[in-house]
Amino acid sequence: MASEAPSWADQWGAEGIGAMEDDGTRSQKDTGKNKNSGAGGGFTKVKAAARIGVQKIKSGASICVAWIKNQFKRKRSSK
Repeated sequence: MASEAPSWADQWGAEGIGAMEDDGTRSQKDTGKNKNSGAGGGFTKVKAAARIGVQKIKSGASICVAWIKNQFKRKRSSK
């Protein structure tokens, strides 16, 4: 069984796991050429989601700062 499994050097050598592929299979380098086709819609969705997330963080932070200021004023005025 040990002879069937790739050795550590085969997996993590200069070429990595991709070096063990057959010539008939497509490697990740070959499939990367058409990477941008149809990916524009996904990027805009991610960008919109990130923008909404940042807006939520900003509003939450400003509410938190206002609450802390309010608590500090209450403690200072009660003394």
